[in-house]
Amino acid sequence: MDASASDEEYQDQILPHVSRTFALTIPQLPAKLRIAVTNAYLLCRIADTIEDQTTSSAAARLGLLHRFVAVVCGEEEAAQLARDLLPRFSEQTLPAERDLVLNMGRIVRLTAALDAEQRVAIRRCVEVMCEGMHEFQCIASLRGLARMSDLDDYCYYVAGVVGQMLTQLFCAHSPAIEAQRAGLEKLSVSFAQGLQMTNILKDVWEDWQRGACWLPQDVFGRHGVELGSLHPQRQAKGFDASMRELVGVAHAHLRNALAFTLLIPKEEAGIRRFCLWAIGLAVLTLRRIEANPGFTAGNQVKISRAAVGVTTQLSNAAVGNDWLLRRLFAVAAIGLPLAAPAAIELPQRPLESAAAPRPRADDADYEEPRDLRREGSSGR
Repeated sequence: MDASASDEEYQDQILPHVSRTFALTIPQLPAKLRIAVTNAYLLCRIADTIEDQTTSSAAARLGLLHRFVAVVCGEEEAAQLARDLLPRFSEQTLPAERDLVLNMGRIVRLTAALDAEQRVAIRRCVEVMCEGMHEFQCIASLRGLARMSDLDDYCYYVAGVVGQMLTQLFCAHSPAIEAQRAGLEKLSVSFAQGLQMTNILKDVWEDWQRGACWLPQDVFGRHGVELGSLHPQRQAKGFDASMRELVGVAHAHLRNALAFTLLIPKEEAGIRRFCLWAIGLAVLTLRRIEANPGFTAGNQVKISRAAVGVTTQLSNAAVGNDWLLRRLFAVAAIGLPLAAPAAIELPQRPLESAAAPRPRADDADYEEPRDLRREGSSGR
């Protein structure tokens, strides 16, 4: 990165090196909001890198995450934490991730310069994510998660908190959006879960190669599948049906994502585009998964650049027309299974900071898995 760049310029320069998707969608936002959302994403990416890439014990990683939260809150120096982190990173850590951590001070300086409402929303997101993400990483294994409710919790701590944060940032940006706060808050976690579940399904075999599985055993068990015995080249009978059931759940959450987006005033076209592009790409990915649930690598269900271009163009053309947006979503989702509303009822998540509960693994035959550090992540 350019050492002479301003802090804001550095944010813009590093973003496409750590997330191609957000580098596509974030620039659609209004300028002041774009700075805050870029800042928030990069802070979450640093937290993810600390959890995934440091060659430390679980207790040591949690300590590093707590120190990072203290840095974000202005209670510890970023430079010292960065110096302590760099020697601990694994060989698989990307150069861009190392660069981002090395320049952590630049990112938190921008955080401190944001409006008070923005700072509160971002700091709360980082704190809750660091606690919850770490708890789930400590029980990650190829046996998956015990229950669908555990998958809901996992999605909340790595994505739902981001949905809540974005809602707070959007409301702080516009009085017209603030008037829709109640409806937006009700849908925000579901919106994020739809995107996260899509990535979990797409990346199932890449996560498997790292020794992790974020699929729920209770769903697969209904179809006679034991997650701990899965192999990409030896998929059990019932695997396809299980994947399609989860596609239906993700699809239902993405319908809530569209409802969320339509609550954004039409005048805020940039915010609508930011949401619509992500939703459209997720729906098309689910179409690819549903058509080939027995895929063995994520690139087999990855959507093409041409599909990305068509999605953004159609979204842009229809951005202010709610009826047309609903029709475009319906056409894109043709043939997808759809879970019943009861299947996507999520627990209320208060906005105050709270430590994450440990994921449940209390079945008599469900042993506590080993500690594991991921070398990558699904969807963050």
